[in-house]
Amino acid sequence: MSDLKDKVALITGSSRGIGAAIARLFAARGARVAIHGRDMNAITAVCEDIERHGGIATTVVADVTKFEQIEAMRQHVERAFGPIDVLVTSAGGSFTTPGPLEDITEEGWRASIEGNLTATFLTIKSVLPGMKARNRGSIITISSAAGRKPHPQAPIPYSAAKAGIQVLTQDVAAQAGPYGIRANCIAPETIMTERNRQRIPETQIKPLIDMHPLKRLGTPDDVAHAALFLSSDAAAWVTGVIFDVAGGAIMV
Repeated sequence: MSDLKDKVALITGSSRGIGAAIARLFAARGARVAIHGRDMNAITAVCEDIERHGGIATTVVADVTKFEQIEAMRQHVERAFGPIDVLVTSAGGSFTTPGPLEDITEEGWRASIEGNLTATFLTIKSVLPGMKARNRGSIITISSAAGRKPHPQAPIPYSAAKAGIQVLTQDVAAQAGPYGIRANCIAPETIMTERNRQRIPETQIKPLIDMHPLKRLGTPDDVAHAALFLSSDAAAWVTGVIFDVAGGAIMV
């Protein structure tokens, strides 16, 4: 069983969806977790749920496209729990609708790049020096199947940002490996988060299911268990991996 007893974990974007599932599972396996988001009510609800089940958590609010706010968040976590052992960069999202490249606005492009790739870069930039000083740490980034395969209906800025996260993660793995730090990336396919349940029309569900050899869509817990493995000592010799949690829709 993967165990995170007494590890300190910061999970960005953990007020709902995949990030919240990762935070709950990490706490259940003994980690002290920092719940991050920008909606205080949402992050408090996740924190209180973890505490009701006997876990240990704290809340942090930050705009992860702003380095000074990330630095303040990291310092808060370190004061509350100590040095960060595990970083999961789950914050992000798609900020443009699918369509032809020429129809994408500059604002839409910048929003997706900033909210995904830049946010991941800045968060790692803040946490990595401390991990290097201690010669240990596990970094898990969250990409997407959208960054793994081209599609004519892809939200191009989101796909490009998520593909960038994959290369960023592998470069970090190569640079930080000699310091005992592992960096891996999870690339989920369609995950039925609360948000996706609201925005995916019922008529699209079966065609989406049919794309997957396992004949179901993913859940946030599917991603959380992958993150648990990658963060634990069970994956002590695993780094630089793009881990497709995709129900077989992607096989590389």
